[in-house]
Amino acid sequence: MLTLLGLFAGVTPAHAAEDDPYRISGNVQLDGEPLAGVVLVVTGPGGEQEVETDAEGQWRVGVPERGEEYVVTLDESTLPDGIAVVDPEDDTPNAKEVEVGAGGRVSVNFFIGEGERSVTGFADQLVQRVVQGLSFGLMLALAAVGLSLVFGTTGISNFAHGEMVTFGAVIALFLVGPATLALPVWLGFPLAVILGGGLGLILDMILWRPLRRKRVGAVQLMIVSIGLSLAMRYVFQYFIGGGTSQLPFASEPKIPLFGVVQLSVIDMVSIAISIVVIVAFALWLTFSRLGKATRAISDNPSLASASGIDVDYVVRVVWVVAGGLAALSGVLYAYYRPGIKWDMGAQVLLLMFAAVTLGGLGTALGALVGSIIVGLLVEVSTLFGVPSDLKYATALVVLIVILLFRPQGILGRRERIG
Repeated sequence: MLTLLGLFAGVTPAHAAEDDPYRISGNVQLDGEPLAGVVLVVTGPGGEQEVETDAEGQWRVGVPERGEEYVVTLDESTLPDGIAVVDPEDDTPNAKEVEVGAGGRVSVNFFIGEGERSVTGFADQLVQRVVQGLSFGLMLALAAVGLSLVFGTTGISNFAHGEMVTFGAVIALFLVGPATLALPVWLGFPLAVILGGGLGLILDMILWRPLRRKRVGAVQLMIVSIGLSLAMRYVFQYFIGGGTSQLPFASEPKIPLFGVVQLSVIDMVSIAISIVVIVAFALWLTFSRLGKATRAISDNPSLASASGIDVDYVVRVVWVVAGGLAALSGVLYAYYRPGIKWDMGAQVLLLMFAAVTLGGLGTALGALVGSIIVGLLVEVSTLFGVPSDLKYATALVVLIVILLFRPQGILGRRERIG
C-alpha cells in the first residue's frame, strides 16, 4: 500500500528558517501518521540545507531565489525499517527537482510505502565526498595560490581577492550568456581569465603600486583592501542584481564512474583544468626566470632588489597571474555552487585565507596543500554529523587547532613568523 508523501506550501514548523523570502515545505506521513525525524536535503542557489521533520511530520526551509531550480532529497535511511520511497517510473524516487514559482512556494510529491531501499554505505559515501572535496580543493587552490603570491611578494592581505573571483564568473556570464554576447565557451572562458589578469594589472597600477611607493603600512593596506572589496561587491550587485544566474551546461547530469562516484562532464573537466593549470604554474614558478625572481622576492625583497631583480615588474606580473587564477577559479566555482551571485567570492574568502595560513604564509605549494585539506574537510565533515550550513566552519576550527601546534603552517618556515 503506497502512501502519498506531500510537500505542501504553507506548513510552518517551529524550526523553519525565516531569513529567506521563499519557502519549500512539507508534511511527511505514512498511512496518515506523521513521521518525525525524517531528514530531507535541499540543494540549489544559496548552497545545501538539511532539515528534519518535527513531531507532526512537518518541515520547512527558506530559500533565497525565485524562478530557480532546487533538488529536494529524502534521506531514506531515516525512514522506518521496511519503508522506502518508491516510484516505478523514476530511477531516483527519493530526489525531486522543483522550481520556486511566482508565488514563492512549491509543492512536491513523493510516494512512500513498503519496499526495499537503496542505502549507501558509509565507505561509499566517504569515497564520493573525498572526490568532491578534491574537486573543491583544487578549485580553491587556484584562488589561494594567487592570494599567497600577492602576500609573499607585497605583504598585502588582500581581502578583495574574493571579489576578483566573483569578477571572473561575472565576466564569463557576460561573455557566454545567451542574453549578452553569447560567445562559445571555448572562447568566452579564456577571455574571462585574460580579463581577470587585466583587472589585477589595473588594480596594481592605479592603487597598490602608488601605495607601495608611499610605504603605506600593512595594516593600512589591509583596510584599503577591505574597502575595495565592499565597493566591488556592490558594483557587482548593481549590474547583475541579487539573484543567481547560471552558466551554460550548469545542469549536466551526473555520470557513474566507478563504484558510487558520480561526476558530471563539467565536474571532470573542472578537475582536469585545475590540475593542468596548477602543474603549469608550478613549473613556471620553479624553472622560469620570472618564477625564480618571484620566489626570491617572496623570501627577501630587499636582497632580491640588491641582486638586480626588478621588484616592481615582478610584483606587477604577480598581480596579473593572481587575477587570472582568481578569474579561472570563479568560473569553476560558478559550476560547483552552482550559479553566479554578486557575493559568491566573499563566501569562500575565509576559506582561501584558511588554506593560505594552513599551508604556510607566502608559499604557493603551501597554499595548494592547505586548499586540498580545506576542501576535504568541508565535504567530509557532513558525514560526521556536522550540519551542511556549518561545514565551512569545520575547516576554520581545524586551522586553529593546527596553528596551536605549528604556528608557521604545514609548509611554512619558522623564521617567517613574527
